[in-house]
Amino acid sequence: MDKNTITGIVLIALVLIGFSYFTGNQNAVTETAAPVAAEAPQPRAAEPVAAAVADTTAPFYAARKGQAREVVLENEKVQVSVNTKGGRISKVVLKEYNDQQHRPVVLFAGEDADMDFVLDTKGEPLHTGDYYFTPLNATDSTVTMQLAAADGRALTFDYRLPRESYMVDMTLAARGLQSLFPAKADEVLIHWRDRIRQQEKGFYFENLYSALTYKLTGDDTEKLSEQESDEERVEAAVDWVAFKNQYFSAVLIGYQTFTDVDLKSVQLEEKSGYLKDYSAQMATAFDPSGQKPTQFQFFFGPNQYRLLQSMDDHSLGGKDLELEDLVYLGWPIVKWINRYFTIYVFDFLTQLGLPMGVVLLLITILLHIIVYVPRRKSYMSSAKMRVLKPKVDAINEKYPKQEDAMKKQQEIMALYSQYGVNPMGGCLPVLIQMPIWIAMFNFVPNAIELRQQSFLWADDLSTYDDVIRWSYELPLIGNHLSLFCLLFCATNLIYTYMTMRQQKETLSGQQAEQMKIMQWMMYAMPVFFFFMFNKYSAGLNYYYFISILAGALVMWYLRKTTDDAKLLAKLEANYQANKNNPNKKPSGIAARLEALQKQQEAMLEAQKKRQERR
Repeated sequence: MDKNTITGIVLIALVLIGFSYFTGNQNAVTETAAPVAAEAPQPRAAEPVAAAVADTTAPFYAARKGQAREVVLENEKVQVSVNTKGGRISKVVLKEYNDQQHRPVVLFAGEDADMDFVLDTKGEPLHTGDYYFTPLNATDSTVTMQLAAADGRALTFDYRLPRESYMVDMTLAARGLQSLFPAKADEVLIHWRDRIRQQEKGFYFENLYSALTYKLTGDDTEKLSEQESDEERVEAAVDWVAFKNQYFSAVLIGYQTFTDVDLKSVQLEEKSGYLKDYSAQMATAFDPSGQKPTQFQFFFGPNQYRLLQSMDDHSLGGKDLELEDLVYLGWPIVKWINRYFTIYVFDFLTQLGLPMGVVLLLITILLHIIVYVPRRKSYMSSAKMRVLKPKVDAINEKYPKQEDAMKKQQEIMALYSQYGVNPMGGCLPVLIQMPIWIAMFNFVPNAIELRQQSFLWADDLSTYDDVIRWSYELPLIGNHLSLFCLLFCATNLIYTYMTMRQQKETLSGQQAEQMKIMQWMMYAMPVFFFFMFNKYSAGLNYYYFISILAGALVMWYLRKTTDDAKLLAKLEANYQANKNNPNKKPSGIAARLEALQKQQEAMLEAQKKRQERR
């Protein structure tokens, strides 16, 4: 393993350090947001004017009083309750998934969520949340919530829950209400709020992957900050807004697109039972004449990549929703690896019915097989430099002075060129491996298939394995020790030792001295990883443990199967062939160093001549 491999490892570490910079201050951010979150969100108060002077001539005045009750729509996957107060969806239960108490997941219920449609009438604004609707034509899959006036005028919400679907179709329509609205009235405002429940065991890790997300029309998917309270006004048109936590989402999809979108995400306090308080305000088209109803869809379900992709088949008019973007797969190159390789392999192995720990193990083995050739190339580059080290030491002794550093480096590069050694040969293979590492870093925490799946001592691979835990919080560690994290860090320490020892066999002189300075950082890295990953999922720590273990075994195998004497004899043959070829010229770094040396010598010669003329 040459210095380029070490450089690659350092680059990987820097990526993870950079990631931890944005995530490591989570607790501090939560504490900062706690005063804001301490007050539970309250239902929207009635309009001050309406409270002071009730307009008994208003068309829907009688509907201001009533009794709230729920109509339940249900299929094999989801149970949706629609409340007569406001005519809104008031509760969603995901029947195929369980919470930490082994009960069906409740996405939201009661005062956790609220949705209010606001229409700008000639009088005061009409807030649907202030009125009691009448349910009509209620079945287990459809219901019409009607806000009716005495003269037959009405505002209706039609809900439909198809069989075996997580999508709820909704239509907003008016009947005979033209006179109620100004002539130019053509939109409805939507106020949507939801306190996101903590569904998983670890607050930190779940909160890290929960974000208010939205899809720009004809453009990419964006999101608010996961690590701190955030708000944003979106000037462009928006297709959908998602209140997303790590594994489940509630998505509002508009088929007339949303405009004037204001979004806000507030971090809530740990141990409150909630993660964030999301709110969204937006406008969309509305036809007071009732000739063109306003269409919406809700998605209430898991963030499972293939499932979200299939929602395009359930969209109204066959619109490409791109809901799969709710499963974050990483930066572009990393995203392609996950989308066109990892997910396909993962789906294939999962369909075999294998335990998730075995699935991750097989993916790791496959990835190491794929990168074996570049890894072997990287190792052989290092091995060639190792067997040539005595010759490099001789050159170092030949040029002990600092002012001869350029000549020394030029001669070393010429030596490598004569023996057919590329000192940068291990750089590209390492860069090839890095995206795979990062791809799995993004894939594993977002794979809902790992949720509540046990393996060995871990009862849930999607959260930390707290084999050792206590009742109080310790700085940097928390209240537990993750055994998979300990194994990952211990294996990383062993792997670092192996690379450091191998590095000593290839470097000499000043490079060896510089390497001693770097060693402390390389050995400190596994310790840093422990404090960073102790709260991360057992599945991710398990993957890194077996991945580094496999890397160490490959390194050991290559070292044992490499005959230094035969390798040196091969290099000597290269040297003789190049020596007998007078047209052979240095290439690569050697050529650039030679050109730089000649340029430096020319500059010194010119400077000497100027001094002589004086």
